[in-house]
Amino acid sequence: MPGESEDSRYMGAALRLARRGLGRTWPNPAVGCLIVGGAGEDARILGRGWTQPGGRPHAETGALAEAAEAARGATLYVTLEPCAHHGRTPPCAEAIIAAGIARVVSALRDPDPRVAGQGHEMLRQAGIEVMEGVCEDEALAVNIGHVTRVSQGRPFIQLKLAHSRDGRIAGPGREQVAISGDIARGWVHRMRAQADAILVGAGTLAADDPLLTCRLPGAAARSPVRVVLDSAKGAGPGARIFADAGGAPVWLLSAQEKAEERAGVLRGSSAEVIAIAADAGGRPEIGAAMSALGARGITRLMVEGGAEIAAALVAADLADEVVLIEGTLEIGEGGLKVFGREGPGLVASSRQFVLADEFALGEDHWRRYSRRG
Repeated sequence: MPGESEDSRYMGAALRLARRGLGRTWPNPAVGCLIVGGAGEDARILGRGWTQPGGRPHAETGALAEAAEAARGATLYVTLEPCAHHGRTPPCAEAIIAAGIARVVSALRDPDPRVAGQGHEMLRQAGIEVMEGVCEDEALAVNIGHVTRVSQGRPFIQLKLAHSRDGRIAGPGREQVAISGDIARGWVHRMRAQADAILVGAGTLAADDPLLTCRLPGAAARSPVRVVLDSAKGAGPGARIFADAGGAPVWLLSAQEKAEERAGVLRGSSAEVIAIAADAGGRPEIGAAMSALGARGITRLMVEGGAEIAAALVAADLADEVVLIEGTLEIGEGGLKVFGREGPGLVASSRQFVLADEFALGEDHWRRYSRRG
């Protein structure tokens, strides 16, 4: 059987397969699976699979189908514990047993209470050797959205903001300013392709009129669900996003008392209005909005603005990750700061976050802060 170094190597390959599904498998997790026969120089890959768009077929199903009868006696590598419950399809654990797999190497136990160790136990009861925790940290990074949604009832929230060298995201009067270069913009579109949904506030919608699609060559189909957090005044119905019926779905999160009115205003557009409990200012309450997205199956949410929403997410301890892209220009006094009244130092000096990585993107600078603990 493969040794420990081989287990890590094959699991690394399974994780690369899993990443292919990011942004496309919700409400299911993005899982990768590899079936390997033999060991050492005689080892060969018999089957590969990853969760398909919409969450089915599962990764194990694809790999087992490709391996067919050759799967008997082989080792199966999977990035998340095989499911043990009946849903739209039978449990993957049952399919693994029926295929005659001799050994299963699993990266991460599934926190879903319908699984939560039961998949591994089902395999062991059938006489299959099970090894857990191989490349566990890497697997958690891939499925952090699934884990967050199951454990907290909301998506993993990644906040992304591009700011000038002096910590501003817009000019005086919220004037739109091109801050980052082509390399950084391409990187942001790659981030969009791996998100289930992307969110902006009504203020950003009014100021920038963004489409919020993924515009990398050949990646239009990977555009996430586009979400607008409504304001007390209401998002402008003339925004391009509401007329873009051919793009990704559009959801408007509106305060409960105004949801029916907003639905009437947007009737005939591509938007679906979702009613949310209101805060004291008559806007959708930020925590309730995140829970509503989780209830709809969103596991990974990318938030692109604006300053008020960014500040609210940090203040409510809802931002799991903050990505700041610093450009080279300076906007000067009167420009809108990253977090409204605060600059990027709000995150850089915060005890909530730790700098996880930073690097250059052409002339711009990328910094990613992760939640501590």
